[in-house]
Amino acid sequence: MSAQTQTAKQMDILRFATAGSVDDGKSTLIGRLLFDSKSIFEDQLESVERTSADRGEEYTNLALLTDGLRAEREQGITIDVAYRYFATPRRKFIIADTPGHIQYTRNMVTGASTADLAIILVDARKGILEQSRRHAFLTTLLKVPHLVVAVNKMDLVDYDQGVYERIVDEFTAFASKLEVSDLTFIPLSALHGDNVVERSVNMPWFEGPSLLHHLEHVHIASDRNLIDVRFPVQYVIRPHASTDHDLHDYRGYAGQVAGGVLKPGDEVVHLPSGLTTTITHIDGPNGPVEQAHPPMSVTLRLADEIDISRGDMIARPNNRPESAQDIDAMVCWMTPDRRLTPRMRVVLKHTTRTAKAMVKSLNYRLDVNTLHRDEDADGLDVNEIGRIALRVTQPLFVDDYGRNRLTGGFILIDEATNNTVAAGMIIGAR
Repeated sequence: MSAQTQTAKQMDILRFATAGSVDDGKSTLIGRLLFDSKSIFEDQLESVERTSADRGEEYTNLALLTDGLRAEREQGITIDVAYRYFATPRRKFIIADTPGHIQYTRNMVTGASTADLAIILVDARKGILEQSRRHAFLTTLLKVPHLVVAVNKMDLVDYDQGVYERIVDEFTAFASKLEVSDLTFIPLSALHGDNVVERSVNMPWFEGPSLLHHLEHVHIASDRNLIDVRFPVQYVIRPHASTDHDLHDYRGYAGQVAGGVLKPGDEVVHLPSGLTTTITHIDGPNGPVEQAHPPMSVTLRLADEIDISRGDMIARPNNRPESAQDIDAMVCWMTPDRRLTPRMRVVLKHTTRTAKAMVKSLNYRLDVNTLHRDEDADGLDVNEIGRIALRVTQPLFVDDYGRNRLTGGFILIDEATNNTVAAGMIIGAR
């Protein structure tokens, strides 16, 4: 394997989501990132230039690189979550371009739920809007570790430092009410490329990095929970190859590490049985590995034969997740076809375990714009967020969402249609 290929494999991946009000320039910013980092093909650029000319626009509209749906192009808005991929010599990136409209709250929740970082765009002319506050709240609700407020369209306010600082002060005051662990502000112009990939000569008063430099260097390794070992079993591998002596007795348990660090020789406990054993081998996609940590997908081999199946959990004997059938959670309701109401029955999918559940009660509906709790609400409609209590037919092995986003998150599925109807975050279990 060449050194270059090895380096590419070792590069970490930063997942980030963009959010903002309508016409704040999210799609233009992503187009600028892709364009200035040379991550688009010539034919893509030619197509965008041609479409821009056909629409009578004076410049190449880089937003067309991401607004891929015809309806999005016609309306000039982002409707669905669009995923884009690019890389620099330092890091690989996955972008989730999420819509700004309140009727697409569920789309933003989907895009931000797996993000390491969120970029909230603010139009320098308009300042902090209700939508900006809503997006900031949603990113903190989803425990996105890093938040960047990109003050865009600085070119339209003559790169005025005072305008930028007023927005910083206002947003900082609002963010003090939220749980924001890492907050960064960057003034930029996505249209002209100021502070996107290269530092801007038009804003010498700003001493911070460009947006891409920040994305390349923000520290994400410590964001994942490396303390609590959590390994949800996804699949039991039994090759039974009679021609191969090594594989004839092979029994491995495949899955994605959801927390902690696993090494051969470690003592682990199997849940729900409570039996303890030792890891003998850890197999990765390219052979044995010395240790496994999130988000690696590996196969564990254990010293003892234990009846383990999909949906079970492997943890540390003295550090186990909660075993719970009664769960308190915040949920975002995602379907217009029916409302969430107390006593309704659903299917709950948590890590690799699926179980039937019932909504015991709706504690309150949350207004994401004002943070007001409506305790008299009798249900949740599409895009609404509320706190509910669930009763599950079999124990789940859970952590609070704030401690581990993988073992603290779940989805609800409609029994009749098999459609995903809600995304949830566990805030208490018993």
